[in-house]
Amino acid sequence: MHIVVCIKQVPDTKNVRIDPDTHTLVRQGVESIINPFDLFAVEAALQIKDASSATITVITMGPPQAEEALREVLSRGVDAALLLSDRAFAGADTWATSVTLSAAIRKLGNVDLILCGKQAVDGDTAQVGPEVATLLDIPYATFVKKMEPLDAQHLKVTRQTDEGTEVWKLSTPALITVIKEVGEPRLPSLRHKMRAKKAAIPVWGIAELGLDANDVGLCGSFTQVVRVFSPPRRTDRVIIEGSLEEQVEQLYRYLKEAKVPGI
Repeated sequence: MHIVVCIKQVPDTKNVRIDPDTHTLVRQGVESIINPFDLFAVEAALQIKDASSATITVITMGPPQAEEALREVLSRGVDAALLLSDRAFAGADTWATSVTLSAAIRKLGNVDLILCGKQAVDGDTAQVGPEVATLLDIPYATFVKKMEPLDAQHLKVTRQTDEGTEVWKLSTPALITVIKEVGEPRLPSLRHKMRAKKAAIPVWGIAELGLDANDVGLCGSFTQVVRVFSPPRRTDRVIIEGSLEEQVEQLYRYLKEAKVPGI
């Protein structure tokens, strides 16, 4: 089985900055980490590898510095890494990102399973996984907390939903986005650290993927951020105290004074 894990390097949430001109996240010169949810996807792949003869390739799209994230997951035991990096990819929304990732997966070929974290902490859209599956025309399941092979062509997955859980049977190739319940990410080992340090990581750009510049990056994005701002701080908070009846009476009075429609 060949497993591909898609990861993303995101800005450390303590150092998020927005470019005032492009309204996109400033990534250059900002400390970055691997998207925490993606580490659970890496762990899920490693668990499958532990129980079988699976091989794992990890892909990320980003600037040259994203190579650091790939070497980190190599140090955890994955077999190979691939960096998608090109100025043409800059400013991509979830769709343009998915176009690029799916093109790379097609070029790799013979992929049985694609794993992603449930969402990225910088955007929180949870869209890339399903969009990649749609572009590749393969089945997918989201918010998976447990999976196990049934046979060479099928997987049994357990999804977390708002109402409880669902158990699905998926045919492969398939894409799965996972949640933290799949297992705590393992730590890097010394042996894998040494291998990761020396590993050659290929870099594919728009030419290697055979993509049109109009279909990727900012040009290929259907959505663009028009304005980003911090909400103004409010100091006019009111704490309502007393019995339930007294609180209701106070709330009604405040709403009436504020001329809320219907009060």
